[in-house]
Amino acid sequence: MTKADLIEEVSRVVEMTRKESEIIVEAIFDSIVRSLRSGDKIEIRGFGSFRTRQRQPRVGRNPKTGTRVEVPAKKIPYFKPSKELKDVVNHSANASNPEPDNASH
Repeated sequence: MTKADLIEEVSRVVEMTRKESEIIVEAIFDSIVRSLRSGDKIEIRGFGSFRTRQRQPRVGRNPKTGTRVEVPAKKIPYFKPSKELKDVVNHSANASNPEPDNASH
């Protein structure tokens, strides 16, 4: 699903114009980004949580030339799904495909 698909879905479900739905979706994404930039954690019960993780500086290699490159420390966004989300995703996956993955040889 793309962002445009999400906007269309919101528009359809809440019976709003596409433009109004786009404003809502953008506001949600902007709020999440602002919170992560300021170091806050976002927790959406039943869905999951967004937070940042700190990566330490390291020495990498340029894959093209093989030269050493200093990679600075940085924060990366991280999403952890809730148990409820995992259960829903796994339940619907099992319902549509009752065979275990390793059963097809």
